[in-house]
Amino acid sequence: MGTLVLNKPFGVLTKFTDTTGRPTLAGLVEVAGVYPAGRLDQDSEGLLVLTSEGWLQARISDPASHWPKTYLAQVEGVPDEEDLERLRKGVLLKDGLTRPAGARLVVEPAGLWPRDPPIRFRREIPTQWLELVITEGRNRQVRRMTAAVGHPTLRLIRWAVGPWSLDGLAPGQWRELTPAELALANRPQRRR
Repeated sequence: MGTLVLNKPFGVLTKFTDTTGRPTLAGLVEVAGVYPAGRLDQDSEGLLVLTSEGWLQARISDPASHWPKTYLAQVEGVPDEEDLERLRKGVLLKDGLTRPAGARLVVEPAGLWPRDPPIRFRREIPTQWLELVITEGRNRQVRRMTAAVGHPTLRLIRWAVGPWSLDGLAPGQWRELTPAELALANRPQRRR
C-alpha cells in the first residue's frame, strides 16, 4: 500500500493500538503497512497522511523541510490585526520563538461537520475562525500560539498538509493518493 489521506475525527488517537481502549486509527483504516506521517492530537481533527514511504514521512515530519500544514482554528474572541501580526512574525513560547506563520481571519467553511462533542458555547464571548499555516510541528503548537496572543483554541482542524487537503473527505473517511497527487510531494512548496 502507498499513501492515504484520512479525515481523523475528534477523539481518535493517531496510532493503531492503545492499551486503555481509546479509539485509534485501527477502527478507521484497515490497511496494513501504513503509518502516520506526523502527529495530530486526540482533541484535534482533520487531515492525517498515512504512508509506507519513509522519505515522505520524513518530508512531512522534519521541520527542516518547511512542509506547510494549514489549520483552521476556532478561537475565543476576535483577534485584531495586532494579534494576527504577532502570529505572522512568530510567537515566543516556552520552547522558543515559532517560525513566522500565515495567519488570517476566515469564515467557517461551508458544510463543516459538527464536532462531537460540540465545543463549549458561551453567549457573552464571541468566537472567530482563523487560518494558520505553519512549517514546523511542535507539540500542540497552534493551540499554544493562539493562547499566547490571547485567543485560546476551542476547535482545531488540520485542513491541508502540503498540497493535499480535506476536500471531499467526511470525518473517518480516507482515500489513497493517486500517483499524480503523490508526485506533488517532490515539488518545492511555497513558503508563506
